[in-house]
Amino acid sequence: MFKKLFAQILFPVVTVLTLMLALPSHADTAEQGKILVLGDSLSSGYNFSPDKTWVALLDKKLSEESINYQVINSSISGDTTTQGLQRLPKLLEVHQPDVVIIELGGNDGIRGFPPKTIKSNLDKLVKMSKQSNAEVLLLGIRIFPNYGERYADAFFNNYQKVADSNEVALVPFFLENVGGKDELMQKDGIHPNEKAQPTLLDNVWPKVQEVLKAD
Repeated sequence: MFKKLFAQILFPVVTVLTLMLALPSHADTAEQGKILVLGDSLSSGYNFSPDKTWVALLDKKLSEESINYQVINSSISGDTTTQGLQRLPKLLEVHQPDVVIIELGGNDGIRGFPPKTIKSNLDKLVKMSKQSNAEVLLLGIRIFPNYGERYADAFFNNYQKVADSNEVALVPFFLENVGGKDELMQKDGIHPNEKAQPTLLDNVWPKVQEVLKAD
């Protein structure tokens, strides 16, 4: 009788334990989200290792915060908004990102492309990303007034206009607390150095958090 009673008690316990072990945990089943960064040399690691960029630091911070997202850096030095438009469809198809961070336009401004063309391209990049069901974060850029203050202002204002019209998140000035500081810039005065990358991440991180909550 004792053996029979013991078996009756033991069997359900073993069954429950077996089921618990067989079931995958939430961490195992949770699908990892994807953040695609579409940028230029400000994000690709110009004159220093790509694993030291703000993008790489973002990937590391997400891991440290136990936020289950992978960061895909599709930034190419020298890219313009037009080249970004050419690359984005394939990137969206291959990676199917949950979030797209757009950091483009600086090379357009340096080359004096018409602000209206830049605005149109940024708008298309944002719309294309949203149509793929991705949340979007746009990073604003300022340029030196080499083509006059009017051009520089029109260029800078493009980012706010595109963000407002498409209702997407914006970092107004990506190089805040970096641009113009010799100790954080390379000798060309255009590209942030390796030391500046944590500050760039600080500029982006609050908006990244907002976007991930919306995703």
